[in-house]
Amino acid sequence: MTRAELIVAVAEKAKLDRKSAEKAVAATFETIKDALVEGDKVQVLGFGTFENRTRAARKGRNPRTGEEIEIKSSKLPSFKAGKGLKEAVNS
Repeated sequence: MTRAELIVAVAEKAKLDRKSAEKAVAATFETIKDALVEGDKVQVLGFGTFENRTRAARKGRNPRTGEEIEIKSSKLPSFKAGKGLKEAVNS
């Protein structure tokens, strides 16, 4: 499902016009992004949790030269499905 298809589906389910649904979807994604940037987690009961995970620093290799390089630690956004979503998908 693309973003455009999601907007149409939200408009139909919520009985909104397409413009309002587009604003709602955009605001939802923006709010989740802002919370993750601030280091917060977003937990939606029955759906899942969006949070940052820290990837540890590690050593890697430059594929061209074979030279060993240090890769810095980084944050990765992740999603963990909640019980309700898992059950719905598996039923």
